[in-house]
Amino acid sequence: MLATTPNAVGLARLHTADVLSSWRVPSDIVKVVQLVVSELTTNAVQHPEEGDEPVSLLSPHSKVQTFELLLEMTHEAVRVSVWDRDDRPPLLKEVGVEETSGRGIFLVATMSRNWGYYPTRDLPGKVVWAEISLVPTSHLHEVEREQFPSRPSPSGRRVPRAERVDPYLLGRVLAGVRSL
Repeated sequence: MLATTPNAVGLARLHTADVLSSWRVPSDIVKVVQLVVSELTTNAVQHPEEGDEPVSLLSPHSKVQTFELLLEMTHEAVRVSVWDRDDRPPLLKEVGVEETSGRGIFLVATMSRNWGYYPTRDLPGKVVWAEISLVPTSHLHEVEREQFPSRPSPSGRRVPRAERVDPYLLGRVLAGVRSL
């Protein structure tokens, strides 16, 4: 459990690196998971209601609350779940090139093999989750080609496969850009 304070996202990233390293997750996948954790925890921290004015954390009017980060590992993926007290669903937005925010869920959707959310039953809010594959995308392409070679179309021509975005490469690029 973390408080919705400015240092929460950094602490969540550090905790993620520590836990995944102890699970012996490869470092390139750790970086991708850290980026997903950053985006999901940022959303948990930055969910002011419309019209709310920023208030000092030391003020009695401060609305600092808590959220939870859960990391789980299966034999094929790392699952990140973040519970926060905001009932509003995450939105996959179309954001202009000049915008400085609003791409978080897009990045989560791009970097994970699957993601979603669900409302909580006994608590206020929702849980947003994402699964990051432990199998590199390049390996998935090889397995897919072996199991499902492209078949001729009814016209006899080969149908090209759509290329997938490599989330590990994208994660490394985004991590590098953020460190600038």
